Amino acid sequence: MTKQRGPGMPSLRGLDHYGMTVPNVDAAVDFFCDVLGCEELYKLGTFRVEEGDWMTEHLNMHARAEITNMRMIRCGQGGNVELFEYEAPDKRHEQPRNSDNAGHHLCFYVDNIFDAVEYLKGHGVTILGEPSLNSGAEAGEYWCYFLAPWGAQLELVSYPAGRRYEQHTAKRLWDASNPEA
Repeated sequence: MTKQRGPGMPSLRGLDHYGMTVPNVDAAVDFFCDVLGCEELYKLGTFRVEEGDWMTEHLNMHARAEITNMRMIRCGQGGNVELFEYEAPDKRHEQPRNSDNAGHHLCFYVDNIFDAVEYLKGHGVTILGEPSLNSGAEAGEYWCYFLAPWGAQLELVSYPAGRRYEQHTAKRLWDASNPEA
């Protein structure tokens, strides 16, 4: 049995986008669009603040950090991915692992994980193991990790017949035809 939770933040509808800093935005957009099949939505230019602590106060980074390139892409029917390229006096270059605090990965749903893995292999993408089938609450879900060319951890999932936990959850994907649900 899961812990009873509070109602949460008022008016939450879902995840809009995921932001990711990459070493080269143009190369990342090429990978996401040309290999994975995402769509570039728009791009913004450089953003910097010459004086004061705006970057620190609003974005929790060095006051002289600069966004040198930014793009927004959409991946199929899912959320958007906001790609940033930064310069900062205190920038770290090592890629966090999933086991590190603030470690993360981006996951893509595919209808056929085996075809998707073979496709990625054919494009020289590093695949971490082979697709694995979950059991328990995630029964029916296949998953497999892979690496972006700059080392970011990405994942594929497929659960064409649904996942076991979805049979028992109260919150589901937002239904546009029933906005009050």
